[in-house]
Amino acid sequence: MPPRTPVGDSPPPPPSAQVRARVPHTRIGAAWFGVWAGVLVVILLIVFISQNTAAVRINFLWMTGQFPVALALLIAGVGGAIIAMAVAAARIVQLRRLVKRPPR
Repeated sequence: MPPRTPVGDSPPPPPSAQVRARVPHTRIGAAWFGVWAGVLVVILLIVFISQNTAAVRINFLWMTGQFPVALALLIAGVGGAIIAMAVAAARIVQLRRLVKRPPR
């Protein structure tokens, strides 16, 4: 049975909560986490590329060539990301114009 405390007194927080309260969340800490996440993604990308080196024939419009599977997928992924960022940038510009517009 836990020890009783007088009415109105709260029990002290556990030691782990006290340590967490002393360490603030900083931007550098978040950046450090982002760096390690990026390193993990690069390692996974290296493994993916090394396991998918077989050449495949690619036809796009009038162009034809042979590329490793990993390179073809990487190019397609980067192209998709660029399209998504362009749409997001257009939306941000649209919202900024809306916010700057004087009230009617």
